[in-house]
Amino acid sequence: MENSNSLPEVTFPQRDFGARREINENVIDTDAAQHRYDSAYIGLRLPKRPRRPHKSRRHHAEKSSSTPINGNQNFSLASPTPSEQIQSLLSECEESSHDVFCEMDVLYRLGEIYQWRETARWVKYEEDVEEGGERWSKPHVASLSLHSLFELRSSLTTGACMLDMDALSIAQVADMVLDNLISQKLLEESLRDQVRAALVSQHTFQHQKFSRRKMSTPDGLDGSQPMFRKLSMKRTFSEIGRTFSMKARGDAQNVSMAKLGNLQSQPNLEVMNGELPESVSTARLNEHFMRKIPAGAEAANIMVGELDCLTYQVVALVRLCEGRNIGDITEVPIPTRFLFILLGPPGSQGKNVEIGRSMSTIMVDEVFREVAYKARSRQDILAGVDEFLDQVTALPPGEWDPKIRIEPPQSVPSQEARKVAKPAVGSPVEEEEEEEESHFDPTLERTGRLFGGLIADVKRKLPWYASDFKDSLHIQCVASIIFLYLATLTPNVTFGGLLGQATDQHMGTMECILTASIVGILFALFAGQPLNILGSTGPMLVLEMILYDFCKDNKLDFLPFRAWIGLWTAVLLMLIVAFDLSALVRYITRFTEESFACLIAVIFIAEAFKKLYGILDVSPVNTDPDTPLNYTCECFPPKVSSDDMLLPLDPAQFLTDIGNSSNPAYSVPYLFNMPDNQTWTLLPNLTVASVNWSAINVTLNGTECEALGGTPITVGCDTPHYIADAFFLSVLLFLGTYMVASTLRNAKTSSFFPTFVRQTLSDFAVLIAIILMVTIDILIGIPTAKLQVPQSFKPSHPDRKSWFINPFSDKNPVWLIFAAVIPALLAVILIFMDQQITAVIVNRKENKLKKGSGYHLDMFIVAICIAICSVLGLPWYVAATVSALAHVMSLKKESECTAPGERPTFLGVRENRVTALMVGILSGLSVLFTTALQFIPMAVLYGVFLYMGVAALKGMQFIDRILLFFKPAKYQPDTTYLRHVPINRVHIFTIIQLLCLAILWVIKTVDSVSIVFPIMVLGTCFVRKGMDYMFTQRELKWLDDLMPEAARKESEDAKKKKEEEMANDQEDEALLSETYDKLMDIQVDHNGDRFNNHKAGQRRTPTDTERVNISEEMARTGIWLQLKNNSKTALCDEETHGSRHRKKRHCNGRHHSRSKKTEDHVSKEDGDVQEEEGGEKKKTTFYMGEEEEEHKV
Repeated sequence: MENSNSLPEVTFPQRDFGARREINENVIDTDAAQHRYDSAYIGLRLPKRPRRPHKSRRHHAEKSSSTPINGNQNFSLASPTPSEQIQSLLSECEESSHDVFCEMDVLYRLGEIYQWRETARWVKYEEDVEEGGERWSKPHVASLSLHSLFELRSSLTTGACMLDMDALSIAQVADMVLDNLISQKLLEESLRDQVRAALVSQHTFQHQKFSRRKMSTPDGLDGSQPMFRKLSMKRTFSEIGRTFSMKARGDAQNVSMAKLGNLQSQPNLEVMNGELPESVSTARLNEHFMRKIPAGAEAANIMVGELDCLTYQVVALVRLCEGRNIGDITEVPIPTRFLFILLGPPGSQGKNVEIGRSMSTIMVDEVFREVAYKARSRQDILAGVDEFLDQVTALPPGEWDPKIRIEPPQSVPSQEARKVAKPAVGSPVEEEEEEEESHFDPTLERTGRLFGGLIADVKRKLPWYASDFKDSLHIQCVASIIFLYLATLTPNVTFGGLLGQATDQHMGTMECILTASIVGILFALFAGQPLNILGSTGPMLVLEMILYDFCKDNKLDFLPFRAWIGLWTAVLLMLIVAFDLSALVRYITRFTEESFACLIAVIFIAEAFKKLYGILDVSPVNTDPDTPLNYTCECFPPKVSSDDMLLPLDPAQFLTDIGNSSNPAYSVPYLFNMPDNQTWTLLPNLTVASVNWSAINVTLNGTECEALGGTPITVGCDTPHYIADAFFLSVLLFLGTYMVASTLRNAKTSSFFPTFVRQTLSDFAVLIAIILMVTIDILIGIPTAKLQVPQSFKPSHPDRKSWFINPFSDKNPVWLIFAAVIPALLAVILIFMDQQITAVIVNRKENKLKKGSGYHLDMFIVAICIAICSVLGLPWYVAATVSALAHVMSLKKESECTAPGERPTFLGVRENRVTALMVGILSGLSVLFTTALQFIPMAVLYGVFLYMGVAALKGMQFIDRILLFFKPAKYQPDTTYLRHVPINRVHIFTIIQLLCLAILWVIKTVDSVSIVFPIMVLGTCFVRKGMDYMFTQRELKWLDDLMPEAARKESEDAKKKKEEEMANDQEDEALLSETYDKLMDIQVDHNGDRFNNHKAGQRRTPTDTERVNISEEMARTGIWLQLKNNSKTALCDEETHGSRHRKKRHCNGRHHSRSKKTEDHVSKEDGDVQEEEGGEKKKTTFYMGEEEEEHKV
């Protein structure tokens, strides 16, 4: 009992002393401290180690005697867990780490010589050389057995661990490793030459062509005899020359010796690599594979194999002091930093390969890689392995086939949590405030100053202005420009046609093209978020139709009245910018965003099919081909005896009959041999022969034919003109455009073609689809409906002579100027919702934008554009949701350097102003491209419409939740909101959102109520606010974004609840403390010192049950005990075999000089004792090898 109070306050870390011994696992540190001062080693080479800072070096006994343990002191006897050790190591060491490329070479014997062959490699995932050695396997997640991982840990425990080795070649590495192994009695001196010959053997790689070649056979160790050696066909002529020139061999060795003159203390300074003199590597390595390796990566060479001369396992882990090219031992030209050497006796190849796979997999682990770079001793390496084991996920053997290769996942969670220490249970930790909204942006906070938000946006975007132009220097931007130009030209032309019909050509196609150019250039140059694309929208068309009908019914001048509405709208938008009212965007949650975006996308899809069906008006289908077609529709002359007979016409009556009595100077366009200026005064002199009867249009005005005395035949006037297969070809072009664009867009994730080709096809997907379909249409030759672009730059209305609109009109009363505020309010609501919802969607954190947003600046530029368009008689353009999303998707960046099997990582968006600027410029120049644009079938552009609409729907949570209605529970995706919200609550939320979408669709479709569409879009925000009373805030947090007030209230409630729980826990702790102490006293009295580790007054905290030290638990497993016994048996066999060379040692009868205190302490450790069946107690020991007694003095 007295000795138990002499435990140390500080536990020494496990040290690597270079000798082998058997130590009880719980007193490793105690023995290490005692041997450090009680023993001396003569002739034993110890590795140099940096002095550890802040570590006490006082003797264990002094520490124990000077600092007695008091039961009332607050301390923990538990040793730090591996996670805590590596977290401390990573936080203390500032040495930088690199990515690691791992290559595993296996030793093969070819006759009398050895050769290292590359069998596997790791950049992130494992790739194996397939059977036959012809190709690499598909990258896959390495599946490791727990037994091989334990064997790896055992090998690292007993083998050589040499950190920061200063070596310049593989031969130097081999010599230094052999010296260390022999000095630690891990290898016999007599085996040095054979092991060294294997270590410096030639390496062959998979990318080299294996053919029969001459190869050198080592007749001697000095390399003085001529040799033939097996050379790779990719070796350079300089190396071949050195092979057959012994003089050159000697010269190269002398040069190498001169360079290494400072290394005279090292044995075997002959620098060799596969019996070749060391020089700068000129071998052609696998430079093509370098594209897959991250920049700055270093190599870890795993060398495993079996040797006939060995009867036991030889292991060494080497870390060079810096990354160096130590020879052609790696298939890629990168420096080597780590080497793991594992050689075993015959028959151990399979086991060695599995251990090598385990080591390779651990080396490419993100956390262990940093540990390997920053490790200061063997203990740090073992802690890294144990931490890796602590994170391993086991697969049940009966539910999974280890032969199946696991596909790499789509995404891998971050490993940063493994590097940071977790807060202790019950400790007061300040919790970081979570983002209240997924689109939370500090720019959405009101500044309280006039135009404060606008000024902040300008200051934020100004530093990025130059980079907005430099970042566009990429081929991806060229593809984006062409795609967006064609994608926006089509709706502009279509919208212009519809607007012309709705306003009697007061605004038409030319006005829409000019608007796209003006606002596109202004917004691209000065906006806060140039990724937004301004365009025509359906709600704006409805508003224009309502305004024109109002002016037409009240006989008002449309364009001047509309100019005042636009100017008032611009003023109101300026007020919104001045008072930072864009901060109201915070109340637009995912519910409103996705409802609006889904509505616009569905409109695009519906319009695409509607316009496709409209091609039937131009190219109808003959559903009854057997019926003869009659196209007779003309005016036949009267039956007269002579064609020179005068027609009996009364000019006044003729004009009355044709309905043109108001125009006495009537020109007759259908006369032969008459000047064009013939008037009605010449009608009495007309003859039958002077009239072109076929030119008379009886469809428009049949009475004109009758007034001339002719007979109109109209039986074939309504017969449609069929064009064979024109509509069906249009359908094929429509579907072909969509399918080709979608397929090529997804090509970057396919397994065909190299990465560059797939990326290029994906970037130019829409352009390739358009060109391909236009080519097919030209080759087939069927006249399909084509794109019609105005050929002259002038207003659409014939009576309009100037682009400028005078706001003052004689037809409009003065009070109408002020009354224009009312429709301007509706326009402001619509513009604000359209613009800001699109901006919120573009600025979502999922897009990883780096240059920030600019809601206030965007609205300021839109207000200016509205004012300009109003005085020029142009339509109002706002942010088009589908076009903006298409712009973002066309500029997405992905990682170019990815490990084999790793999915490209989404890096963000190539934010720039040039793409939108060029789209605006090209839109204005469209009148110059009429010759080329007239070859594009409308069906192809409608296919682009469909592609943009479907692409906008992808990734929407709303669409995913709709699909859940049709999926059984076992096939539903594993999404986060399904993990935390019951499925019936998810369905209720989706049904409410569907109802809102349906109401918006109906209101937009019905013209009589379409004026309230902007108000209904705003009403979705109020619907979402009402859902706070139907769903809990926790459910809304997963299904949607929290409202600002609700999020703040939830945070305050959670904080208050946590404070109450902590107060209650402290009360419970105080109440239970006395009772627990009494129970512990009773248990100690009845059980002696059984509860020595948890004495009276120290009750077991929750940390003791949650904090598991995997190193301690692993040492108690049967696998570890078996490996320990196998290691003992192998060592006994070695000793028996080498008894004539050294004194025989007893494997099972070792005695170590320990103090009585230590023995008493060990016998009382709760973790050191195991009950056997016969009631006998047995110590759980940790095998480290055995110590040579002759080295002690």
